[in-house]
Amino acid sequence: MKIYPALLALLMALCPLAEARKPNFIVIFIDDMGYGDIGPFGSKKNETPHLDRMAKEGMKLTSFYLASSVCTPSRAALMTGSYPRRVGLGKGSGHVVLFPGDPHGLHPKEITIAEMLKDAGYATGCFGKWHLGDQPEFLPTSQGFDEYVGIPYSNDMWTGLKRWKFPHLPILRGTKVIDQVKDMDGQADLCRLFTVEAVKFIEKNKDKPFFCYVPHAFVHGPRKARPEFMAKAKTVEEAQVEECDWSAGQILDAVRNAGIEKDTFVLFTSDNGGAGGLSSGPLRGGKGSMWEGGFRGPTVAWWPGTIPAGSTCPEMTSAMDLLPTFAKWAGGKVPADRVIDGKVVSDLYLGKEGAKTPHDRFFYNASNNLRAVRSGPWKLFLKGPLHNLEENLGETKNYASQRPGVVKRLKGLMKEFEQDLKKNSRPVGVAKNPRTLVPRPGVEGEEAYTPTLWIGKQKK
Repeated sequence: MKIYPALLALLMALCPLAEARKPNFIVIFIDDMGYGDIGPFGSKKNETPHLDRMAKEGMKLTSFYLASSVCTPSRAALMTGSYPRRVGLGKGSGHVVLFPGDPHGLHPKEITIAEMLKDAGYATGCFGKWHLGDQPEFLPTSQGFDEYVGIPYSNDMWTGLKRWKFPHLPILRGTKVIDQVKDMDGQADLCRLFTVEAVKFIEKNKDKPFFCYVPHAFVHGPRKARPEFMAKAKTVEEAQVEECDWSAGQILDAVRNAGIEKDTFVLFTSDNGGAGGLSSGPLRGGKGSMWEGGFRGPTVAWWPGTIPAGSTCPEMTSAMDLLPTFAKWAGGKVPADRVIDGKVVSDLYLGKEGAKTPHDRFFYNASNNLRAVRSGPWKLFLKGPLHNLEENLGETKNYASQRPGVVKRLKGLMKEFEQDLKKNSRPVGVAKNPRTLVPRPGVEGEEAYTPTLWIGKQKK
């Protein structure tokens, strides 16, 4: 029987033969890399050919914000789409970040990007530094990830850092410790290890939608790269940045080799501003500061055929936007029973003409304290100057005396934020009887597993 083209088109519209494939998501989250450390963001020191190509084929986001200028809070925001203070992780239980055996962690009732995507039919994998709690209920496999290979907290939380009594640095597969980092050669191998595991995950799941989260330990101290990178670099920072570029290249090649590049969104950024020895480029400050250099990441997005090649987005976006944006693209559900601070920014990533940021404010917090707010080009410190980031990106000129109306409005935004947090915050996760994952060397019995912050102190 002959079927005319118009009739065939109608039948296919009414009864589609196959659903359009959901996009894959890969997030490469470097630790402590500065805004000016890669070629697309102006570095002349570090050779980053893979990231250069990624930017040429994709988009640079020049006002992409992390929600904190230190590790744990930044990661909590990425996972939940919420400001760290809203989920109880503006800081650790007794330090600015979580420590080995810390009783605090990301609450099991929080809904992570991984859980949202898993519910939408995605395979989920995490390969690298977690730092959202090392007790069983806080680990990635309890927070929506099917697979996890990595370290549970920062790579400097090991016996090499003498001012704390740390155990060796554990490497986990799932919830099981499979190895321990005991020397600098072990530190140097972490980038390779996480990259290999990520590539395996991509290859294994190429025929179905997946979310691959790669939170590297590089370039956080203590720093060492593999010999082939150390041999050609002038500094260890240069070697580590270039090995991170190698890693991004391996991951992008895995996507290309699988033939799924037109179905895969890849984001490269850092968890916070650059630490010592790294570059903030044109920005003031770095890791731990409230200046732009503490909160903006060197961010590149790639999705061939969907994201405009060679494009730049200067609009304000945030790591918190990933959860709602991924949910829109994946057909996932954003939690409706809680405040989510991230916004859908798909039009910005897609380069739609005239698209503007949905954010009319962004808040800068240090631990559990609000320090500044940005609205449009204006940034006001709670106890300090008013800056215009369009006219003076380096934050060296104070406009407060010239713009009292702007100062008043931004102070009002900060007051609103504090009031909102009091009404709409969720509790931190608290583990009973916490213990470290591995024993401290030279200590016998259960005492060897005492949480680091409790050593020498009365149990809390």
